Amino acid sequence: MVATALPFAEAPSAPAGLRVDYDSYAEHCRWVVDNGCSGVGPNGSLGEYSSLTPEERRQVARTAIEAVGERAAVVVGVHAPSAHEARYWAELAAEDGADGVLCLPPTLYRANRGEILHHFEQVAAAGLPVMVYNNPIDTKVDLTPDLVGEIAQIDGIVAIKEFSGDVRRVLEIRERAPGLSVVAGADDVVLESLLMGASGWFAGFPNVFPAESVELYDLARRGEVAAARALYEPLVAAFRWDSRTEFVQAIKRGMEVVGRRGGACRPPRGPLPAEMRAQVDADMQRAVQYLKER
Repeated sequence: MVATALPFAEAPSAPAGLRVDYDSYAEHCRWVVDNGCSGVGPNGSLGEYSSLTPEERRQVARTAIEAVGERAAVVVGVHAPSAHEARYWAELAAEDGADGVLCLPPTLYRANRGEILHHFEQVAAAGLPVMVYNNPIDTKVDLTPDLVGEIAQIDGIVAIKEFSGDVRRVLEIRERAPGLSVVAGADDVVLESLLMGASGWFAGFPNVFPAESVELYDLARRGEVAAARALYEPLVAAFRWDSRTEFVQAIKRGMEVVGRRGGACRPPRGPLPAEMRAQVDADMQRAVQYLKER
């Protein structure tokens, strides 16, 4: 699954002078699916959902569903500060024809155990399969394996996107919630997570290298470790940007390096500082050069 980046175009009347380019977004969704990815995830962090108006946010989800929904899965991000808002977005996703939803615990608030369980109960009540999203780096709420075991008992919770970076959790979550699919979240530990039993990858860098990411995933799932490592190691310096604060800007810059459209981000995200951009370019060029020569 690709956490799809969102293209903007300059428009003085739009928020921050940038309008969502829905046509380009639809083309991008089709491109990653054409290159073998099994689905797209609109309105995730990489899709800058928190910088969108409510009208834009719904239209982004609809655009993805219309573009690829008949031939690939569409899992819509429904992240929100409160349970009633997250449920609202999940209900709209169901109405619009999504296949499932991806949901963080309450954003902007360090929720306790009971509040977290209530949050996911409300989202699951919308009726679509729910992939829980653990990202303690950004939310400051850590869905530990024991808590995930409780969340997994809620009807409709089917998977977890695990972004803590701790690959030890893959096995522990599988032990505590054997019916839950564990999905690798952080690109720079994807091979390690897949080898430990993760069954999926909800990824950022297929926005840049979709076919190669699918190949890596397939090699790991088949247990072809030597071939998977040979492909992974030249890419992992680029993949590490997926776990950094500037991951959206870095992935959009990576898209530009390979000839795709990346472009600007809406505030609060600004352009990459010159030194950081140079490092992104170097890491991307290393990956591109390897892929050309292999």
